[in-house]
Amino acid sequence: MVLKDFCERIVAAKCSSKSSTETVDSTQVPASSKAGSSDSKFPKASLWSTFFTSGFSVDETYSESSSSEKKAVHSRNSGWAAAVRKVISGGSMRRFQERVLGSSRTDVSISDGDIWLLGVCHKISPHESTGEVDTRNVFAEFEQDFFSKILITYRKGFDAIEDSKYTSDVNWGCMLRSSQMLVAQALIFHKLGRSWRKTTDKPVDKEYIDILQQFGDTEAAAFSIHNLLQAGKGYGLAVGSWVGPYAMCRTWEVLARNQREKNDQGEKPLPMAIYVVSGDEDGERGGAPVVCIDDASKRCSEFSKGLVAWTPLLLLVPLVLGLDKVNLRYIPLLQSTFKFPQSLGILGGKPGASTYIIGVQSEKAFYLDPHDVKPVVNITGDTQEPNTSSYHCNISRHMPLDSIDPSLAIGFYCRDKGDFDDFCSRAIKLAEESNGAPLFTVAQSRSLSIQVTSSSVSGDNTMLDDDSLGTNLDNDAGTNEDDWQFL
Repeated sequence: MVLKDFCERIVAAKCSSKSSTETVDSTQVPASSKAGSSDSKFPKASLWSTFFTSGFSVDETYSESSSSEKKAVHSRNSGWAAAVRKVISGGSMRRFQERVLGSSRTDVSISDGDIWLLGVCHKISPHESTGEVDTRNVFAEFEQDFFSKILITYRKGFDAIEDSKYTSDVNWGCMLRSSQMLVAQALIFHKLGRSWRKTTDKPVDKEYIDILQQFGDTEAAAFSIHNLLQAGKGYGLAVGSWVGPYAMCRTWEVLARNQREKNDQGEKPLPMAIYVVSGDEDGERGGAPVVCIDDASKRCSEFSKGLVAWTPLLLLVPLVLGLDKVNLRYIPLLQSTFKFPQSLGILGGKPGASTYIIGVQSEKAFYLDPHDVKPVVNITGDTQEPNTSSYHCNISRHMPLDSIDPSLAIGFYCRDKGDFDDFCSRAIKLAEESNGAPLFTVAQSRSLSIQVTSSSVSGDNTMLDDDSLGTNLDNDAGTNEDDWQFL
């Protein structure tokens, strides 16, 4: 009863200050205004409003506004109080506690060092002359970078998926939405570059609008949730059911191929090859996945139908790094992947609640959360000023990196052969620093148990044998304690 009374007081404060029909983005405090130490000061009501808006949107408990302000306030108070009672008394209490009260943090600390956001470093270091950190500029740049990343969340009100009655993906579509964010970010990097930032300038970038259109909630959109479910049937995807990272990665592989065949003579919706990296052909044997250079080259050749030797490449690496939680020996390796210029982040989150992790700072993982419920938005190229606010988030949530589900997938985007070679060099170095338990390894060919050295990637064909590097494709040394497996 104490928690119930407390929650209702918070809810009443929320309802008296803001309309509950506003989206999360419009109620949240920008990251830069909250930057500082752990005791940074910001309005408590605003923070709790953000938490409650985010938490209750998962259960789609929006109350409707009316034309009469008095009636609207009464409706909001009644609706939110009922929502609180429903959550406390129902089966959603665990999710309420984890998502609203415990799992999300929104402060950004200057004491935890540099922030790495998809290959870009936001340096937090003292000025040479003053010894102080210029927090205003540092966090303004970080905030703008974070805000520019594409957010795709639960939607409600779209056309029913196939023969089902589902017009919303609330409570089951978070992995699909997280994967859409990762692929959308790959398209942003491909078409607009890593330095692109969303601004209020007009006109809006046409390429940016074209990318968002591909992720609309209709069968006409190439990468809609409708088409993902259709493409993923062979991997167990079904309306209303949750899906794991491995199946999700394979689904994108199928969907991209289907879209290429459908648009054989036209522009490809996904202008890059997809390579799902696994331990063996079917991804079931276990062991560290192997990036095979020959396989990557084959994917590029198939994508271009043999016209060019190399094409842009999207690498997806599904992993299971433990049983109940991530083995701690992998945390530094996961952190290091965000320093790769090719980084596309991680599909991962709490068990059964996927997020899109886009950055790290010390032990913290910054993420975009797909669990907010938003109405369907129809973005067309004909609109002069399309409303894209629901595709961005101005608050930086984070959680402990060691608390994420051990079942995850890492993404990388390589623009050309040189970029891929650089990725391989970095991956080899990371594997050498892993003390025998790498996230993934690099080899020239799947049929040869030979690890590629940095020199061979850059052009020197000299390779070391398996024993000299302490790793090979067939000997999963040390994996018995790391519980390697694939979904």
